[in-house]
Amino acid sequence: MSAFAAVEVDLAVTRQLIRGERAAQEAVYRAYADAVYTLARRVLRDAGLAEEATQDTFVNVIEQAHKLKDVDALRGWIRRIAVNQCLMRLRSPWHRRQQPLVGHDPSVAERGALTTRTEESATVDGIGLALDVDRALGSLPGTARLVVWMYCVEGYTHREIGKAFDRSASFSKSQLARACRALAAWQQNPQPSPNEAGRRHVRAATAIV
Repeated sequence: MSAFAAVEVDLAVTRQLIRGERAAQEAVYRAYADAVYTLARRVLRDAGLAEEATQDTFVNVIEQAHKLKDVDALRGWIRRIAVNQCLMRLRSPWHRRQQPLVGHDPSVAERGALTTRTEESATVDGIGLALDVDRALGSLPGTARLVVWMYCVEGYTHREIGKAFDRSASFSKSQLARACRALAAWQQNPQPSPNEAGRRHVRAATAIV
């Protein structure tokens, strides 16, 4: 379950945020900071980068709040900013060197041979419920981690994920299908991720669903 789904902010607070009121800015930060950090920490696999992404997310929230037209859209808006902050860091030269993409096969995608959302969800369920999510996600390259998180946890569609990456829906489908296969293989022979030492493992109840 997405940590964002559990957050509720009064519409009056959102309106105050849009007007630039300091108390509302602090209230929104307190409400969403954990959700933003959780997303960034799982995707970026680095506490320092996750803290930076969280800080920059809320800088953007405060600076751009006056542009928010729909007070009911606050949750999705903040989540989208957080995802973009993660993407910026995944696209950095350092991340590109460290974590290449899971291979993309456009010919397969174009033939429509990839699994449906229901089948994908079943695949993830089959490999995810009993796994240590932190270790499992850590076995994937950064881009694949973000696709898995956006689709399976945050509920993005393939079209929305593709748009976030400036790619097509087929890119998202291919990344997710290959990530599921990689996670299934990882389950058969789990290996610690390179930076696993000292990391806090999550409980099975927070597994990808």
